[in-house]
Amino acid sequence: MRLHGVGRRYGLGGPWVLRGVDLELPSSGLVRIEGVNGGGKSTLLRLLAGIDAPNAGRITGRPRAAYVPERFPAALPLTALGYLTHLGRIHGLERTAARRAAADWLERFGALGHADTPLAALSKGTSQKVAVAQALLAEPGLLVLDEAWTGLDQSARGVLDRAVQARVAAGGLVVFVDHDPLRLAGAADVAYRVADGGLLPASDPTADAALAPDAALAPDRSGTGGTAPGRDTGARRDVPRAGRGELGPRVAIDVEGPPGATLPDRLPGAPEVSAAGPSGAAGAAGRPVRLTVGAAHSDALLRALLSGRPPWHIRAVTPLPPGAVPPIGAADDHPLPSSRTP
Repeated sequence: MRLHGVGRRYGLGGPWVLRGVDLELPSSGLVRIEGVNGGGKSTLLRLLAGIDAPNAGRITGRPRAAYVPERFPAALPLTALGYLTHLGRIHGLERTAARRAAADWLERFGALGHADTPLAALSKGTSQKVAVAQALLAEPGLLVLDEAWTGLDQSARGVLDRAVQARVAAGGLVVFVDHDPLRLAGAADVAYRVADGGLLPASDPTADAALAPDAALAPDRSGTGGTAPGRDTGARRDVPRAGRGELGPRVAIDVEGPPGATLPDRLPGAPEVSAAGPSGAAGAAGRPVRLTVGAAHSDALLRALLSGRPPWHIRAVTPLPPGAVPPIGAADDHPLPSSRTP
């Protein structure tokens, strides 16, 4: 599969989200896509899956693809089993085989008891299981996962991990985006970073430069109580918040830590903290800490929280226009709702 000078923008004359992307993907393997929120990751995945067509350039050699989007259209007038059977038919399975595969994946994800439940009545977590199942049941040559682990319980995440590895072992290509830097750690054959409308190898220092402000504020993992070894943070300690872009789009992240946990003193993007107990302590379930940070810093902040020892639980991630503040815990039943736009 190859992308030849691919570009994509939204609206006539709108700004280019991606432009001039040249990429050759292997016929089999695991590919991770990284980048800041709003940088074009979802746009790239939609192009790879064939959901959107490029405004410039072309894509050739796409195998039969299946796609798990950020937002699942759960309002469709179908039951979970009926929807999956229908999607199996679209993927080319006979009705009996499609229904059998649908029931099998529901059972694997622990959702077979909701087979006859209308999609609109499913919880967000169960809806996400259905969204993932529809992409897996026909064994596609190309599997595209846009934060597909979001909202799944721990057991279901393990099922998806194993399904991804099985798809690659069977000769399939899997391309994925996920907030958790430890997701399938060490398993990806290659990783790319979307930055400034283009695509670079994730290890390229040019790509990493866009995250330099976040790296300078990375929390300490050395156990010494200072900043991470080798990081020069002195130059940024007195930079005003407006100077780091926090007057633009922001993201509210509701988190909850282990009992008695306190937030690190220095987090990427220097987020504003609210709804916290003394010294930023995370309270019991139902009392999350809200971190509000500039959108450009949100991915680095999530990585810092998820890679903590022990990791912090992400209850909700909500994009904010300048000045807007949604209610805390608005999505408490869904750990990480996928509500961002590309």
